[in-house]
Amino acid sequence: MSSIKAPSLRLRQIILRQEKKLNKQHLRVMIIKNEAILGLKPLGFMWPTTNPFLFCAHHLDDYPAGNLEMGPAASLEGRDMGQDFTPKDGWRMYHGRKVPGFPVHPHRGFETITIVRNGTVDHSDSHGQAGRYGKGDVQWMTAGAGLQHSEMFPLLNTGSGNPTELFQLWLNLPKAKKFAEPYFKMLWSEDIPVYKTMDNNGKLTDIDVIAGSIGGVTALAAAPDSWAADPVNEIAVWTIQMESGAQCKIPAAGSGVNRTLYFHAGSTLEINGTAVSSNQAIELISDRELTITNGNSNCQLLLLQGKPINEPVVQYGPFVMNSQGEIQQAMADYRKTEFGGWPWPMREMVHPRSRGRFAKYRDGSEEIR
Repeated sequence: MSSIKAPSLRLRQIILRQEKKLNKQHLRVMIIKNEAILGLKPLGFMWPTTNPFLFCAHHLDDYPAGNLEMGPAASLEGRDMGQDFTPKDGWRMYHGRKVPGFPVHPHRGFETITIVRNGTVDHSDSHGQAGRYGKGDVQWMTAGAGLQHSEMFPLLNTGSGNPTELFQLWLNLPKAKKFAEPYFKMLWSEDIPVYKTMDNNGKLTDIDVIAGSIGGVTALAAAPDSWAADPVNEIAVWTIQMESGAQCKIPAAGSGVNRTLYFHAGSTLEINGTAVSSNQAIELISDRELTITNGNSNCQLLLLQGKPINEPVVQYGPFVMNSQGEIQQAMADYRKTEFGGWPWPMREMVHPRSRGRFAKYRDGSEEIR
């Protein structure tokens, strides 16, 4: 039977080195005087989050051409295989040994939202569900009572590179939903609503509304047991693209909502008159309207917001519960049942190269895009 491991020592050491480096560069949390901004934090690989979000990782890898196994057609010498989180040559294998990505692993007690901006992800899970998605697609998965899945990044292009960029968010579940039936759905890029606004100078801002609503544009339905499924919780997940010099307004949210804007690509912008440089997380006062004025290059932002889940959070690796006893029970349940086992022939499961974008669900239905 499989065993549960805490986050690897190697990964903890990488994160600690990154934090020390940022401190040495004096990129500490900044508290500034602004009616809308609480503070700034630097962006690394793992981004700071606030309740109800538990985790946000930004994967940005310039993978080379793929080989016949859909792994990199390049030497893997010098990499810490199985724990490769150092961007040697601009890319990482993560936990994959042949194909980059995250081989089979369990989850319980929360949700993952995976936003693929470039490249491809292959999903497989312990309920026999599967999918391939990328280039703007979003997967919303409720781990709930528990499942295993793999998330691999097949390098489909053999004659050119395979640049990959994605965000993975962990959204907590309240105690009442910790044991919800596991579930996943696809938000295909062509179906995701987009809010478009033009300023007085004809400059455009596009907002992909993955969760929440803005300007009369409402997201597709969230997973049914999600904290985001109830509009009163004011969950918003938006990816924002602004032309150089564009200005847009973001309406106020309710008081007591946590709201963070991640400025991950561009040069500079202003928020309600305060200049902010790129690669920063901007913690906002939620009930203030924002006026965002972009600088002299196109920029990209991610906005996360939501009412906090005011319950204890106890996390051990892939399990997020409300008490230590529930964590121990999750470990025991996984050792006993493996959350349904693993029905696939490989732990690093990838689908045939010829397959396009698709999703196959446990009821046997299939979507093909």
